[in-house]
Formats: sequence, structure tokens, C-alpha cells
Amino acid sequence: MRNVTVAAIQMYCNRSREENIAAAEGFIRDAAGKGAQIILLPELFETRYFCQEKNYDSYKLAQSLEENGAVRRFKQLAAELSVVIPVSFYERAGTTAYNTVAVIDADGSISGIYRKTHIPDDHFYQEKFYFTPGDTGFKVWNTRYGKIGVGICWDQWFPEAARSMAIMGAEILLYPTAIGSE
Repeated sequence: MRNVTVAAIQMYCNRSREENIAAAEGFIRDAAGKGAQIILLPELFETRYFCQEKNYDSYKLAQSLEENGAVRRFKQLAAELSVVIPVSFYERAGTTAYNTVAVIDADGSISGIYRKTHIPDDHFYQEKFYFTPGDTGFKVWNTRYGKIGVGICWDQWFPEAARSMAIMGAEILLYPTAIGSE
């Protein structure tokens, strides 16, 4: 059995994508310097968590996988530091928007994406206004440091997510979240 060091980053996020990406990079570098091999960022960390209110202007935050600045930057960083970084982002795919994680392996390649399956809709989390339920199904990726499964936030409350990934061979389950104190 191998030992793997995983770091989970908790950080303040403001409205500036550039500042949040720079802050996340600093935390990733610090975690890697302390031996972390897999480094998990918060859900939708590029901006403040915008899903607590319905605002049509927030649709402009969605970007494709290819154009997303955090994904592009952390592909380079993952390769530089030899770490695995699942990156949560607001994805635009054609005319549809998803809450997505891109799994970046330690060589900087994208192993694949997972789109959030379970989308909450209540007073504090009005995500159905922004996101379509994912179409990827639950997945497991064989990364340099082990087989990881990734769900997103509310997916953790549904046992079929963890069960499906465990059956597929996941050794580590990761769930980036934006859950705070309401």
C-alpha cells in the first residue's frame, strides 16, 4: 500500500478571478512544498460563491474548459510541481452551463471532467438557476498518485456517488465544496 498526501484548501474568495487564482496558486505551492501530492481547491473558487442569489449577470462567468484561466494556469502548475489538482469551475458547453471539475494530473494533462450531478435549489443554494445536472456520470481517474473519484459538494449527500466511484476502484474520494456558515 502506498502513502499519499492530500491537501484541501480553504480560502476566502472575492469577485476578482485574477486575485483568487493567484491566492489559490500560493496555497497550492505551499501545500506542495509541505509534501502534498493531490491538492483540492474549493468549489467555484474563481469568484465569490454567486449562487446564493439569482442574477442573470452571473451567467457571464461561465467559460469553456479550453478558455478557463484557472484550468490553463493550473495545468502548468501541476506539471511544474508534479501534483494532481482537481479544478472546480463554472463551465459553459455550447448553450448549457455546468458546475464542473477538471482533473489535472501531475504531468499537467487533463484526465477528464466531472459535471455535478445533484444540483441544490433552496434559499442558500439556488444552483438550479445556474447549472444543468451533469451528463458525465460518476468517474474515477488513475492519476500519478492513485485512483481518485470526484463529486462536487451536494453530491456527497447521495450515497450512490461514493458507492459508484468505490466500485470503479477509487482509492480516494474528493468533494470540493463551497458550503459555508449560513
